[in-house]
Amino acid sequence: MATKAPTTDIDESKVRATRTKGVSVGVPAVLHALEIANEQMGVRRSVAALLRVNQKDGFDCPGCAWPETDKRHIAEFCENGAKAVAEEATLRRVGPEFFAEHSIDELRGHDDWWLGQQGRLTHPMLLDEGETHYRPIAWDDALRLVADELRALDDPNEAVFYTSGRTSNEAAFLYQLLVRGLGTNNLPDCSNMCHESSGSALTETIGIGKGTVSIEDVHSADLLIVAGQNPGTNHPRMLSALEKAKERGATIVAVNPLPEAGLMRFENPQTVRGVLLGGTKLADQFVQIRLGGDQALFQAIGKHLIEAEECEGGILDHAFIEEHTSGFAAYRDAMAAVPWPELVAATGIPQKTLRRVAERVRTSSATIVCWAMGLTQHKHSVATLREIVNVLLLQGNIGRPGAGLCPVRGHSNVQGDRTVGIYEKPSAAFLDALDAEFAFSAPRPHGFDTVGAIRAMRDGAVRFFMGMGGNFVSATPDTAVVEAVMADVGLTVHVSTKLNRSHVVTGRRALILPTLGRTDRDRRAGADGTVREQRVSVEDSMGAVHSSRGRLAPPADDLLSEVAIVARLCGMLFGDGAAPDDSPRHAGDPERGLPERTPSETADGPDPAAARHPLDIPHLDGAAADAPDPAAPRHPLNVPHADWAALEADYSLIRAHIENVVPGFDDYETRIDKGGTLFLPNGPRDQRRFATPDGRARFTVNALEYPRIPRGRLLLQTLRSHDQYNTTIYGKDDRYRGIHGGRRVVLVNAKDIQALGFADGEIVDLVSEWTGADGVTQERRAQEFRIVAYSTPRGNAAAYYPETNVLVPLDSVADVSGTPTSKSVVVRLERRG
Repeated sequence: MATKAPTTDIDESKVRATRTKGVSVGVPAVLHALEIANEQMGVRRSVAALLRVNQKDGFDCPGCAWPETDKRHIAEFCENGAKAVAEEATLRRVGPEFFAEHSIDELRGHDDWWLGQQGRLTHPMLLDEGETHYRPIAWDDALRLVADELRALDDPNEAVFYTSGRTSNEAAFLYQLLVRGLGTNNLPDCSNMCHESSGSALTETIGIGKGTVSIEDVHSADLLIVAGQNPGTNHPRMLSALEKAKERGATIVAVNPLPEAGLMRFENPQTVRGVLLGGTKLADQFVQIRLGGDQALFQAIGKHLIEAEECEGGILDHAFIEEHTSGFAAYRDAMAAVPWPELVAATGIPQKTLRRVAERVRTSSATIVCWAMGLTQHKHSVATLREIVNVLLLQGNIGRPGAGLCPVRGHSNVQGDRTVGIYEKPSAAFLDALDAEFAFSAPRPHGFDTVGAIRAMRDGAVRFFMGMGGNFVSATPDTAVVEAVMADVGLTVHVSTKLNRSHVVTGRRALILPTLGRTDRDRRAGADGTVREQRVSVEDSMGAVHSSRGRLAPPADDLLSEVAIVARLCGMLFGDGAAPDDSPRHAGDPERGLPERTPSETADGPDPAAARHPLDIPHLDGAAADAPDPAAPRHPLNVPHADWAALEADYSLIRAHIENVVPGFDDYETRIDKGGTLFLPNGPRDQRRFATPDGRARFTVNALEYPRIPRGRLLLQTLRSHDQYNTTIYGKDDRYRGIHGGRRVVLVNAKDIQALGFADGEIVDLVSEWTGADGVTQERRAQEFRIVAYSTPRGNAAAYYPETNVLVPLDSVADVSGTPTSKSVVVRLERRG
């Protein structure tokens, strides 16, 4: 029987710390997942939902983007995947009566956990300016309000359209079309805050902003380096892949400031070994690196390999370097000049240990490097990731089995959204194809990324904000600034499944548009009245696209899908979709109204020699903060042309448009049918082809950077607890790290606690210090955190977000990518009262 939503917030006075764990998953994880599923869904609905997760005839998990193998287990989900499904498929409901009972001021006083636990949203709700409560509004009236607000803008660049990684390919493609039809590229997304540094570095060096490995490569690797990542909490299904690699003889090196149980030992609950025989030891070596020292680690590996080549030869892949790369000589000379003592100082690791890691790379026949936000959220993140590329290029570890680059994306379709057009700096090739498909001219000036959008709000340049999923207010840096600037926006619109902080920290007017989730059955009626069940598609972290079809009854009968919401808005804004008489749209397939193939495609598929649009990466000139040109002319009649009602009724028509616009989606519908997978082309992986200016993978020279921590201060990283996914908080515990009953804790080395004059268990404020370009030092405060003695490197600390996002300065971002520096915040501990 599902339980009722909680009535009180987390009582942080009850938080306690116990011993950390050295093993992950196992039977306790299964029991905890089933407990939460039963609390949210009840037994019958839990069984119906969990047996469909990640199955070929089911729905894609709304959690992480880790890929599935072709052969599926009957229970193809992890503990946190089960929690994500339970959160979405919950029987709890948030309807008009809830908002009548709770004022906006009362809701603002609750914590993120309480808000998320209340249940699924069921009705469109409007908060009028000056009102104390949300009130229900009819769907047509709600969408007309949005359309009217957009028409009233003086300039389309006054509108910002955010996207989370949960949105399907179909919804994301229509969403970007709506935005570009309005005349702006203001399409910030969650990638801007997470893996933008990966896209920046990879596009510059190998010509594509994605990784170069498949799940089979992970299974067959000889060496896996997992750096700045905690798969036991953030991507638990990755543990099964690592276990399979271990069974085939792989070596695993874990690189992280914190010892994470998920990389130590894995008890697979689907095997006898995992349940009864103690599981599998994963990490052969744990490297406890200082925050921000990863660039130095990979420089140390590269330096060691080059020194070994000079001494004994046969270490580097000279044939690969000669045929497929450029810049090697400059890189070799730069590594020769880097002194070992500085590499030791930057990493906090003895030279002997650095060389031991490098020796593992030297003797490996196939090496994969995996990473996540621990590497992407520093000022020098792009330089760090370039160094990973350098190391792999030395031995030809790109474009061959069991080897390559593996950025592990977080949210389920964050990579797919970018592939189909959610990007503030789209390529000319993509826009040209979009223009041809929809008979209009999309805007060319760059839009705002996430940080740029907040800065524009701060400057009073944004009158309209729309979020397609996600929790913008809690997810973004500098919480106090974001909350203040959101209040000045004329209308904020959130398309959401559940209540979150972005619904209670609003513009002058606010609109909540509830929507179907991944687990919900989606039935759309066509013009003839026939009702058809729809499916959507998503792309996993390794470039594989597959379908997802919800199977559960939605929380409300008239709930609209994201596709339906956007399609109806397009119809209101752009009319009936009739194309001009001279449009080329009908020259291809008269029955579907589709264009001929673009010049870069052939009848047999994409031309491999054609330049592919690097949609999932930023420009290489570092213009991450480029703002729209306010002087750009508006073209109110220059709108995309499509049959919006038909697209709402039949999502396969959207996929047909994607096939025509985005290279690599040939035979889209057929290839995802019956659980099939469409593998998108990947030049470096498939053919050792690199879409760089000279057609070669690039060695780069990067000056060594690492954080210098002022005396009496700590360097703080924000992180997730085990009962959390992004800003969604499932529960009060982080059992692998031994934290129970609360979240406001700061993990500090015991010697630092003593040296700073504090005691384990003491309650303190965290005060961040950041000096801007003007030389002025700014302070930000997060109150009432309990100090917990923990195994961290000296000078480093850790605490959970979103509670500590308030400490991350808006203007402290990574070079080139513009990603907030959430893993390197200088803080001091300040005694209370």
